[in-house]
Amino acid sequence: MFRNVAELVELAEAKECKISDIMIEQEMEFTGRTKDEIISQMDRNLKVMEEAVERGITEDVKSHSGLTGGDAILLQNYLKSGKSLSGEFMLDAVSKAIATNEVNAAMGTICATPTAGSAGVVPGTLFALKDKLNPTREQMVAFLFASGAFGFVVANNASISGAAGGCQAEVGSATGMAAAAIVELAGGTPSQSAEAMAIALKNMLGLVCDPVAGLVEVPCVKRNAMGASNAIVAADMALAGIKSRIPCDEVIDAMYKIGQSMPTALKETAQGGLAATPTARELEAKIFGIALEKK
Repeated sequence: MFRNVAELVELAEAKECKISDIMIEQEMEFTGRTKDEIISQMDRNLKVMEEAVERGITEDVKSHSGLTGGDAILLQNYLKSGKSLSGEFMLDAVSKAIATNEVNAAMGTICATPTAGSAGVVPGTLFALKDKLNPTREQMVAFLFASGAFGFVVANNASISGAAGGCQAEVGSATGMAAAAIVELAGGTPSQSAEAMAIALKNMLGLVCDPVAGLVEVPCVKRNAMGASNAIVAADMALAGIKSRIPCDEVIDAMYKIGQSMPTALKETAQGGLAATPTARELEAKIFGIALEKK
C-alpha cells in the first residue's frame, strides 16, 4: 500500500483516517490475517512493554555485567522530590525508556521497537503519555501501529540495524517512530506526524554505535533516554505547526547514506567511539577477564 512516508501520509489523508489505520490495513493485506488477529497480537506486544516498564521502575534490575541497572528508579525517586528541572512528563518518559532498556540488559523480556537496543523509546513515551492523556487501550495499541508504520518505511528504505547504519538507525529510528506516534495520539494530523519524524530523526543523524565491551548497555540505555526526550520535543514542535525543511523521506535517505559511509569501527563492533576509551577497555577486561596490553 505504501513504500515511503509521502505515500503513507497521502493514503491517510485521502481516506481521512489515521496513520495507524493505514498500517493495520497494510498488515491485513500482507499477512492475510483478520483485523482482530492483528490488533490482538499488537495488544500482546503492548502487554510485554507494560510489564518491562513496570519491572524497570519498581524492581532493582541489574545486568549480569554490572554496567547498568537502577537508574530508572533513581529518576522516579528524583521526580517524587519535586526538584526536577525538565518537568514531570519529560522525566517520566525518560525513566520509563531507561526502565525498558535496563530490563533488556538484564536479559528480561522486551518488545523490539524497532530493535532490542532501542526498545525503550516507544514504550517510554507511550506510558508517560498514558498518565498525561489517559488514552484508551485501543488508542495505546494504535500508538504502536502508528510508530510501526514509520518503522516499516525506515526498515525498507534505510536500516534499523546498528551494525549496518550505526545507532542513528536504531535509537534514531525509534525516536522518529515515537515522535510520529505521539503526534497522532495527541490529535495531530498525518502530515504533522511525518514532520515530527523528520525533526526527530534529523537530530540523531550520525549517531554511532559504540557499545562498551560489545554489550547493549553502555551507552545504549542512556541513549534511549535522550531519544525519548527528543521525540517529545519533536512532537511538540510539529504540533505547534513547525515543519522540517527537509522532507521526511529525504531525511531517511540521508540517514541511510550516512550509515553507508560510517567507518566499521563505529558500527556495533566495539572498536571505536566510547568503546575504545581507556575506561571502556578496563571495564571490558574486568567483565571478560581479558589482560590489557601495556603500551
